This record gives sequence, structure tokens and C-alpha cells, in this order.
Amino acid sequence: MVQSSWSFQRLQNPARRGGEVVDDRVGGDARRRPAFLDGAGSGPDENRARTGGAPELHVNPFVADHKRDFRGDFLFPFPHLGQHAFHLVVFHGNRTVTILVTAVAVLCILAAWRTGDRLIFRLALGVAMIVPAQIVIGGITVLTDLNPWVVSLHLVLSLAIVSLAVLFLYRLDHPPGPLATGVVPTLAWTAYVVTWAVLYAGTVVTGSGPHAGDASSPRNGLDPLQVSQFHADLVFLLIGLTVGLWFALRATGGDVRPVAALAAVEVMQAVVGFVQYFADLPIAVVMLHMLGAGLVIAASAWQLVSVVQPASAVDRESTVAPL
Repeated sequence: MVQSSWSFQRLQNPARRGGEVVDDRVGGDARRRPAFLDGAGSGPDENRARTGGAPELHVNPFVADHKRDFRGDFLFPFPHLGQHAFHLVVFHGNRTVTILVTAVAVLCILAAWRTGDRLIFRLALGVAMIVPAQIVIGGITVLTDLNPWVVSLHLVLSLAIVSLAVLFLYRLDHPPGPLATGVVPTLAWTAYVVTWAVLYAGTVVTGSGPHAGDASSPRNGLDPLQVSQFHADLVFLLIGLTVGLWFALRATGGDVRPVAALAAVEVMQAVVGFVQYFADLPIAVVMLHMLGAGLVIAASAWQLVSVVQPASAVDRESTVAPL
């Protein structure tokens, strides 16, 4: 991969600029942060995946204040916002979205119980169980000063909720049927697994670079250039699998719409990824890339369930696609 003008030396030692140490901690020196350290890093939970990434990839002053929140002022922290108001507003905005997601999850459980469908109920319960797990992981993220491995798990769980939600919606619109077997379903499963590998590799890239937090936050110690290359290689593999799956479905008379949707969001993500890589990681583009990650896993889950448990031709004509 061609290296951009963005120096990966700055990534590996983001606390220095021109030989000068940059101190962004609370009460530290007020010197200007380097441009590549400014700002954020990766249904209702789609919004939470995006807003949840914002505070974790912002700067550490809000982490210090948030640690104090564990001792009180959990719901109404605003009197002490001070100069870090923006970061704390983002953080507590994410809390608000978490409450909304929890409410929706509970309502889905109640609705699923009334259907009498065990799988629908289990999917709704799975979504609801991940939400409190996210709260625990979020607390650990703060207490470990944005440890990149913990932050990555935080995003992965959000993406898992998105995936389960897609399966939930698909089952609501399509009656249960026999599971398909053979080469095409195996290809669909492979694409789904590689999708997760791509997304997790993306979190590792973030954990190695400037958007893992401010200059005092830990990085994972990996070479950003190498992990970015590995991430890109997995993306190309996923695109190749998606194209192959599209042709396989065309040849067998399957529904190609979910695979076409997956291909579209993959191309979008690839474009956004290259733009952020060569543009010094602007905040808006990085957060757009995080939103795209949620769209990718949603589309991948859709293609998987549509291939493994395909709808009949009548169903395809009479139902609205979940994406």
C-alpha cells in the first residue's frame, strides 16, 4: 500500500510533535494538540454504535471527569462540564441513547413473547442481554483509560446487536423454513465470517493510531502501517467473496438483492477508508467510517440469512426488504 503524507512515525509516538511533548491531561499544559490528535476516532443501536465511538476516541479529560461520575452525579453531570463540555455532552448523549436502546430491547422482548416464536424471542433476548454487557464494558473502558483492546470489544458488541437485530427483523417478515445447504450457503457463511474479521481488524487499526485517545492514552503497540495493510487485504478478500456470491446466486436463481446491498456498502466503506487514510484522519470521515461498519455488518447478516433460509418467490414479492 502506498504510504500517504500522514507520517506513521507520528502515529507510533503521538505524544510528541517536533520533539516537544504534548500534554493534554486535565490540569496539564494548554499547548495546542497536533491536528491528527483532534477529535473522535470507529435502528437505535446503529446510532449507539456511532455515538458510542465518539467519546471513546475523543480525549482523556472527559475520562477523568467520568471516573468521578462513578462516585455520583451520574445522570446530571453538567454543572462541572467546564472547558471539556463538548466531550462530556457527547459522552452523556451516548448514555441517553443507551437508555433508548434498552427500552426498545425490552419492548421487543415483550412483543416477541406474544408471537410464540421461540427463535424470535431468543433473538430479542440476545439483543437485550448485550446492552447491560455494553454498560459493563463501557465502565471498564473508562477505568482502563481507553485501553484499545477493551474499546474494540465495546464496538464489536454494538455490531453484534446490529447483526442480531437484522436477523430478528428477517424472521418477523419470513416464516421459518428449511435451512439451505451446499456451496452457496457455505460461501455466504464465509463472507459473513470474513466481514467480522474485517471489522475487528479495523478496531485494531484504530487502537494503534491517534484515534485510540489522546496523547496519554495507551495504544496497542502494533505497527499502524502493517495492520492497515492487513485490514485492507481482508477488505479485498471480502469484496471478492461478495462478487463470487452474487454470481453464484444469479446462476442458481437466488435473491441477489442482499448481496448487491452488501457490495454497495463495501464499496462505500472502501472509498471512505481510503479518504480518511490519505486525508490525515478527519473527524467527520472517521465517524462516517464507523457508521459504515454498522451498515456492513447489517448487510452481511441480511445476505447470510437470505441465503441460508431463503424466502419463497411469493415472499420476496410481497415483503419489504429489511435494509
